[in-house]
Amino acid sequence: MGSFFWNLGAFIVALGVLVAVHEFGHFWVARRNGVKVERFSIGFGKPLWRRTAKDGTEYVLAMIPLGGYVKMLDSRVEAVPAELETQAFNHKSVWARMAIVLAGPMANFVFAIFACWLMFLIGIPSVKPVLNAVTPSSVAAQGGLNAGMELKAIDGKKVRTWEEVNFALLGRLGEDETVFTVQDAQGQTKNAALQLANWQFNPELESPITALGLIPEGPSLTLEVANVVAEGPAAVAGVQQGDKLVAINGEPLADWQQLVSKVQASPEITLELEVTRQGQTQQLSLTPKRVETAERVIGYAGLAPTVVPVAEHYRFDLRYGPFAAIGEGVGRTWDLTVLTFQMLGKLVTGVVSVDNLSGPISIAKGAGATAEYGLVYFLGFMALVSVNLGIINLLPLPVLDGGHLLFYVIEAVTGRPVPEKIQEIGFKIGAALLFMLMGLALFNDFARL
Repeated sequence: MGSFFWNLGAFIVALGVLVAVHEFGHFWVARRNGVKVERFSIGFGKPLWRRTAKDGTEYVLAMIPLGGYVKMLDSRVEAVPAELETQAFNHKSVWARMAIVLAGPMANFVFAIFACWLMFLIGIPSVKPVLNAVTPSSVAAQGGLNAGMELKAIDGKKVRTWEEVNFALLGRLGEDETVFTVQDAQGQTKNAALQLANWQFNPELESPITALGLIPEGPSLTLEVANVVAEGPAAVAGVQQGDKLVAINGEPLADWQQLVSKVQASPEITLELEVTRQGQTQQLSLTPKRVETAERVIGYAGLAPTVVPVAEHYRFDLRYGPFAAIGEGVGRTWDLTVLTFQMLGKLVTGVVSVDNLSGPISIAKGAGATAEYGLVYFLGFMALVSVNLGIINLLPLPVLDGGHLLFYVIEAVTGRPVPEKIQEIGFKIGAALLFMLMGLALFNDFARL
């Protein structure tokens, strides 16, 4: 229950900030073009707080934090006194209206640059993309990658961290080939071509890094027990903190993953576990609990391993000064924008399944998880969502900013506005499509619970 409220709180903070930024873009440019703004609202529904400024604009914080709006004077919506007609939105030039509509999504991109700038200013805890190992027979192994190599670039684009590697690989989904520039332990640099024609992965279960067969140099899991869940199967079996796991069913254990695989494959099947405790060997009988996931039925033991942190020489903070961080912030925002467009294209062409669409529940989980890791990660999450909001609002659906822009572009080209009946039909179609996408995203969210 605590995690629910944490996720909800982080989600409300993130969405509130991003909606406020988006609507402020509309608001600021509208005011600069002489349009009278009647209401600036963050959220919908019953007002929780409101204040009317001297210029007559009402500022509102409403109960439902899933959006917001700027209400401008518009004679198409309600009667406008003759003396205020010059301040009505629909009486402004088509170029002014285009600027006002475009300002919302642009504000989201500006905020993403600011969030990324702040991230690089604070410093992003990072790990060099050095390979600890390569999965045998994987795409990476077939491409000639080996343990100890450091990734320097992917398709000519420099990579400095595993996060940048992850972003780069996401963009290669559906492609036939990618070229890694790597440096081996002797300092020699070479290119390795990886064939991706048959490369597929489920983002719900694994990352593109591990799906490719790359095993990063990072924290390692030992066979020493760090924690035992109270009243869990391992606790019932007599496993204690500090025990060192030696063998399972007589088979020596090489690593923690070997134990996990055996336990998950044995729901409600008794396993003979050999451990050492204070130098003495103990024989224990462990019966994993049966757990049903969305994908399969697995066994659960209730154990956690001792984690050895990644070696110090692989860790660094990706940090820049105030001016250099601006360029890095712009670059990161551009990369996020390109990646989002790539994924939208792959979604349309079927390379990426619609099952990967995420709704508010998944976004709330992401907000909570990143907020728990710290400010830098939460800023990165907000930058990503802000870019996505900006791009989605630019889609040419009449109910979105992009749809309004499309109508205004047609007006600018033809010299006359699109007939209201056609606009109304467009709004209905756009709303129907948007609700279908939202419904699918929510369905995916509930399916992941």
